[in-house]
Amino acid sequence: MNGTRPAPVPADAEPLPDDASVDLSSERKRAAVDEILDSLDRELVGLVPVKTRIREIAALLLVDRVRARFGLAAQAPSLHMCFTGNPGTGKTTVALRMAELLHRLGYLRSGHVVSVTRDDLVGQYVGHTAPKTKDVLKRAMGGVLFIDEAYYLYRAENERDYGAESIEILLQYMENHRDDLVVILAGYADRMETFFASNPGMSSRIAHHLEFPDYTLDDQADDPAPVCQRAQRPQRARARPPPARQPPGGRLRHARQGRPHAAGARRLPLQPGIQRLKRPTMKGGRLLRYRLGSHRR
Repeated sequence: MNGTRPAPVPADAEPLPDDASVDLSSERKRAAVDEILDSLDRELVGLVPVKTRIREIAALLLVDRVRARFGLAAQAPSLHMCFTGNPGTGKTTVALRMAELLHRLGYLRSGHVVSVTRDDLVGQYVGHTAPKTKDVLKRAMGGVLFIDEAYYLYRAENERDYGAESIEILLQYMENHRDDLVVILAGYADRMETFFASNPGMSSRIAHHLEFPDYTLDDQADDPAPVCQRAQRPQRARARPPPARQPPGGRLRHARQGRPHAAGARRLPLQPGIQRLKRPTMKGGRLLRYRLGSHRR
């Protein structure tokens, strides 16, 4: 990993015989790593490259944790990250799960996430930026600081902009408090590249780059049952078999075709068998009909 440094050997390190073997599966179970990874699979469809990378990071950190436990020489990993991708691709959700994972593995004191933007870090006048940035960092200590659209911190066209001051403070904390703070920068890939090119100090402190791909139509229509089960009220709706002429997800595919990402997908019926209430039929101020109808119109 980039920017590593020797980790201190714990005073209570367990002796390890030369012919000893370590069961990593038991260590993995003890840290509940699989529970976090499984919850990520349930919460987000698709994102196979991202989930694969998170599993790799978890495996490396698990080995580091075991080595430190037995007093073996190890490098303290740099855990600062960069998430790139379009809005709505799950970056914030992954940051929450990453914070929980690092907490379970013992790399963070708590699993909380402080999510901020430029407005939370940069002041409007001289002497205002440093207190704002340090206050945010103080709240994030022991957890993850998630900076959305981080490239807005740097505005090269404005020489009097106070964003550079905030970046300098961030760099200091990312280096001096790396054992108690993880910073995750997020935003569009092309703008993040420009940001790193203009701020090489920030680029050198980022150890992991995760690229979030857009959701495909198959991802958007993949297994919506858990959402439907939470939304359905059995006492007011009856499940019917889906129409033979329309496969599951067919209406979603048609409605979302040509539109970016997964915008508005929640507003559509997620499962053909789920019903919705029809509008009541009124005449002369009297209610004539108020009954359940299928999702078809």
